[in-house]
Amino acid sequence: MDLPTTKDRILDAAERLFGDRGFADTSLRTITAEAGANLAAVNYYFQSKDALIQAVFARRLGPLNQERMDMLDACEARAGDGPLLIEDVLRAFLEPAFKVGHERASTFGRLLGRMYIDPGDIFERIFREQFGATKVRFLGAFRRALPELPPEEMFWRMHFLIGALAHTMAGLHHLKVTSEGLCDASNPETVLKRLIPFLAAGFRAPVPQGDTPCDAN
Repeated sequence: MDLPTTKDRILDAAERLFGDRGFADTSLRTITAEAGANLAAVNYYFQSKDALIQAVFARRLGPLNQERMDMLDACEARAGDGPLLIEDVLRAFLEPAFKVGHERASTFGRLLGRMYIDPGDIFERIFREQFGATKVRFLGAFRRALPELPPEEMFWRMHFLIGALAHTMAGLHHLKVTSEGLCDASNPETVLKRLIPFLAAGFRAPVPQGDTPCDAN
């Protein structure tokens, strides 16, 4: 088996450290020490910390989003001209992420969670680059599954979907502790067969009528 290259060691170390410590609290020197490399190697391969962050996400999200697209293709082929089942669309969106999280021993799951709790301009760029086409494709699929849902409400529910995904992936290691061992999330399918029906019910919930403004008093 080929040994990891210096570039791969830097990416692996950055993925672990960014997930565990956050982006602001992880220095390039800490990453290079973990990777057994020098600072010049980071500058050579990535030029900047922001570019390194983008590279860490790109190598995982590219294949992940392609698998999502492939699963959605299969879902649409099965449906033919008929409506899509919301559970099938949710599985196409969620399953590849949990598979990657499981294969990476939840390191990437924590990293995805960090993306949502450590906001910044860099993550707006990552979202546009890595999720832009996926968002458009899945938005169309969700609308096909639930054509009666108003556009504004669809965006609310997709936002809650992404939040549930990020929180679940980032916090699976806490679940076993808080449940005192009752819940074991080590198998992705164990998580999915609970999360998908939960989210499907949310997508099918009645649309709220007449939003009430907050009382400023």
